Amino acid sequence: MIPGAESHGVNVDIDRQEVERLLSVTPADVEAADELTFARNVFVPLTTACRYTCTYCTYYDPPGQASLLSAEEVRDICRTGAEAGCTEALFTFGDDPDERYTAIHRQLEAWGYDSIHEYLRAVSEIALEEGLLPHANPGDQTREQMSQVADVNASMGVMLETTADVRAHAGPRSKSPGQRLATIRTAGELGVPFTTGILVGIGEDWRDRAESLLAIRELHERHGHVQEVIVQPVVENERWDSGSPDLATMRRATAMARAALPPEVSVQSPPNLAPVPELLDCGVDDLGGVSPVTDDHINPEHAWPAVDRLREIAAEAGVPLSERLPVYERYLDDGWCSDRIETAIETDTDAGKRFRAVLDDGQ
Repeated sequence: MIPGAESHGVNVDIDRQEVERLLSVTPADVEAADELTFARNVFVPLTTACRYTCTYCTYYDPPGQASLLSAEEVRDICRTGAEAGCTEALFTFGDDPDERYTAIHRQLEAWGYDSIHEYLRAVSEIALEEGLLPHANPGDQTREQMSQVADVNASMGVMLETTADVRAHAGPRSKSPGQRLATIRTAGELGVPFTTGILVGIGEDWRDRAESLLAIRELHERHGHVQEVIVQPVVENERWDSGSPDLATMRRATAMARAALPPEVSVQSPPNLAPVPELLDCGVDDLGGVSPVTDDHINPEHAWPAVDRLREIAAEAGVPLSERLPVYERYLDDGWCSDRIETAIETDTDAGKRFRAVLDDGQ
């Protein structure tokens, strides 16, 4: 039983034979992709507050130290990103930060917002006004919370990380795999194109990795909403000194993801955290969001590679590299996006022309 699944009403039936199959997968059992994609984004860390205290995470600040970007700061970041040719505004914040952080709640109240999700809706509108497509990754969400912001986001996401009960998530505010799965399920029920992934090296074992990938697959098979799965290594930082997975582990985990997932679901490898050139033959076909103007605020010690470096990686592998939007084109073609997002892409504005150019170049 996945920890927390029953209490959150998540019914995921893990096929034991499939688990055994995945445990035997090696890089030799999968094929390299025939092309690579990436998105050009701007990272908007809306707040550094989070109700969780995962031992590997440097993103959160304790109460009294956490910050909250103002609407004016968000607009400036988005405008800079749009001017640099970005198409995505990646909004991040910790899970329900206004629940634990009194100062954050009071600041939102002073600005006229009842909750962080009401504020997220407002800043997503700002991103659209400045010519970017919002992609929000605000952690666990209830159906009400996600419904509040889904129509102003081209896509959304949350990392499953693992279905295992690991010590890295422990403590008085432990992270529940069941709640994460409930968020992924909610996105499917609401028809939100979604990004998720596994975090490798936080105390899970190989069986846990297989079960995590199969849980994602089952939810996708029900709803068809998972556009990409990230296979991300934990990296050492000031709060995590328990090591990072070695190359052999990342190669096997990446191949396992490719073998577990349907062909239409991309396997993403983050090029600032993972040894991408050594993983391409393991089924990687997407390099995620890369920003020419902002840091990776979740992993600030690991700078994004330049787009030219991504081109070099693709050239060395002998495959083409193309830019994509934060929502995969099939979801646009099949009518998944809201009228607000479709209008932003189709309208004859500078932003719309930029979005269409990305779509045309990717064909």
